[in-house]
Amino acid sequence: MSIESVDPGHGHSLAAWTAVTIMLVAFVIGTVAFFLDMQWLVWASAALLVAGLIVGWIMARVGYGANSSSSTSH
Repeated sequence: MSIESVDPGHGHSLAAWTAVTIMLVAFVIGTVAFFLDMQWLVWASAALLVAGLIVGWIMARVGYGANSSSSTSH
């Protein structure tokens, strides 16, 4: 058996952690805003969720993704 791992490092990068954190905050804000019936804040949190996705994609393209040399995989 080979000890070599072909794991692409799902989520083990600065880009992934940043994107997920932004999107998690957006989801929490959106949930609370929905409960409090603040429609404008629900839509603002939806925009923040999309922004988190874009930030993660940009960071991965810049070199902070799982397959880059600046990410550390253990």
